[in-house]
Amino acid sequence: MKKFLALLLALVMVLSLAACGSSSSTDTTADADETEETSAETETAESDNPTVTIGVFEPLSGDNGAGGKEETLGMQYANYETPTVEIDGVTYDVELVVVDNESSTDKAVSAASQIVAAGASVVLGSYGSSVSIAGSDTFADAGIPVIGVTCTNPQVTEGNDHYFRICFLDPFQGTVLANFANDELGATVAYCLGQLGNDYDQGLINYFTEAAEALGMTVITESFPEGNSDFTSYLTNAKNAGAEVIFAPCSTSYAQLIIEQAASQGVEIPLLAGDTWDSNVILAAAAGTTQSIYVSTFYAEGGDEAFEEGFKEWINSDSTNLTNNGGNDTIAAVSVMGYDAYYVALEALKNAGSVDPADVMAALSTTTYTGVSGAIAFDEIGDAERDAAYIKVANTETEAWDFVAVQTIG
Repeated sequence: MKKFLALLLALVMVLSLAACGSSSSTDTTADADETEETSAETETAESDNPTVTIGVFEPLSGDNGAGGKEETLGMQYANYETPTVEIDGVTYDVELVVVDNESSTDKAVSAASQIVAAGASVVLGSYGSSVSIAGSDTFADAGIPVIGVTCTNPQVTEGNDHYFRICFLDPFQGTVLANFANDELGATVAYCLGQLGNDYDQGLINYFTEAAEALGMTVITESFPEGNSDFTSYLTNAKNAGAEVIFAPCSTSYAQLIIEQAASQGVEIPLLAGDTWDSNVILAAAAGTTQSIYVSTFYAEGGDEAFEEGFKEWINSDSTNLTNNGGNDTIAAVSVMGYDAYYVALEALKNAGSVDPADVMAALSTTTYTGVSGAIAFDEIGDAERDAAYIKVANTETEAWDFVAVQTIG
């Protein structure tokens, strides 16, 4: 009987300890990022597959944080959909190492260095040409190829052989936007506004100006300093100059302020911008106003029903994904581009037959892929061969983008 009671007591103690452990685990609250990281580590530990690392060099904070998060979501969804890749007959688990470059050229080098230290075979990013240019040499020195997703400034790929990209370039985008402003909006006077010293803003304004003046338009250009929050005087200048369109290809953080202040001042001149404004942040800022906002971009919803259905389901299944997408499941074109960039990286790894960055770099020049955004191939300097852009207008009632046209230079 004593033995029986001792065994019974021991059993009760074991069950009690187990219950305490279970309760502690249930009560522990971790943010979504920590939960996802733990889950990934568990999956890797259970898999016998070797791992190939893809670096994600994106702004998750700062002026371009909203766009960077949306672009990263496309890569994360693709990784969720296709978590492995077969390279030279061996199945590898694909690990995304996401590093925040903070939308800052000052922080870009350290962010790039973290990805290099993680042993990436190839890198995706960045949203924002300035940070792409700033981090470029770090990847070049390490011999790691980079696939630019939506960094449109020509300087990203100029003079190097390690940087590729899948988006159109600003000379094309600037010309497309000037044509649209003149042909479709009937504008003869354009007011351009960008951040002083920002490669993307100033580069795109330059190409827009060249194309607009060639069409006989008058262009007035001004720049605002970093950190500016009051755009009242700039909007007044545009109005006094008789501008029929305001071209402001700046980051979404500044764009919000421009939209809100234009609405409060009653400045109803159409606002025109490049791909950075294709964001849920812009739709939220424009909601309930009478502002006309047009953007050039890489994709319009309705282009691929199967992709959109799967992406929306994935976004809505996780509160962190939903928050990173601006609080709803509207699909930004940069998410589509991030998705396609991931699959281009997988194709390059398969073509290389190796995870060695040098082999992947050599394979990229001949890598092709037909994605959601269209056919992707690279020219002799690593730029995408693109010949069309989507023009969309913000619907301020439904908080969605309405398709306007596919615009080409010709």
